[in-house]
Amino acid sequence: MILPLKFLAIAVLAYLLGAIPFGLIISRSMAHVDIRQHGSGNIGATNVFRTLGTRPGILTALLDLGKAALAVLLGMLIIGSDTFIVAGHDIHIQAAQCLAAIMVMVGHNWSAYIGFKGGKGVACFIGGLLVINWMVALVGLAAGIAVALTTRYVSLGSMLASLCVFFAMLVLALLALVAPLYALYGLVAAVLIIWQHRTNITRLQEGTENKLGAGPHKTKK
Repeated sequence: MILPLKFLAIAVLAYLLGAIPFGLIISRSMAHVDIRQHGSGNIGATNVFRTLGTRPGILTALLDLGKAALAVLLGMLIIGSDTFIVAGHDIHIQAAQCLAAIMVMVGHNWSAYIGFKGGKGVACFIGGLLVINWMVALVGLAAGIAVALTTRYVSLGSMLASLCVFFAMLVLALLALVAPLYALYGLVAAVLIIWQHRTNITRLQEGTENKLGAGPHKTKK
C-alpha cells in the first residue's frame, strides 16, 4: 500500500472509531435514556456524569479515552516502517500519530452515526495524547483537574488543559526534544476543544456556567 493510501486509511479508521457515541450507548443501556435529551445534550462523559451519575460517567470517559488511544496505536501499526521525509527528517510515526489523534477527535465531535453531532473531544484528546506522550498528557490532565477543582468549572479546566498541552509541546519542540509536528497537533487539538466549548465560554462570561457539585442538569428542551 502506498503511503498516501495508508494515511487515508488512518484518517478514516480514526474517524470511525471516534464517531462511536459511547455516551449515548451507555445512557441507553444503563439508564434507558437518550443523553442527548438531557442536560447539555452533549454525549461526552461530563454530561453523562452530571445527568446519570458517577459509574456511567466514568465508564463513558474510559471508553472515550480507550477509543482514542486505540486509534493512535492502529495508526502506528498501519503506517509501519514506510518513511515520510520532511525537511530531511523521517516523521512517518509522528504524522500517523497526529493524524489519528486529530481525526478521532473529529469523529467524536461530529459523529456520522448520530447526524454529525457529538461531544467536545476532551477525553479523546487525552486518550490519544497518552500514546503520543504520556508525560505531557499527565501534565495537561493535572492542570485541567486543578483548574476544575479550584474554579468548579469543568469547561474552563478542559480548555486550559488543552492550552497547557499545546504550550508544553511548543516548548519541547523549540528545545528539539519532540518533533515540531507535535506542537502543530497540540495547536489544532486546542482549537477544536475551545471551539466546541464556545457556548460554555459565553456562559462563563455571563456567570451562568454549570459548576461541579451543582447537581444534574435539567432535561434539554
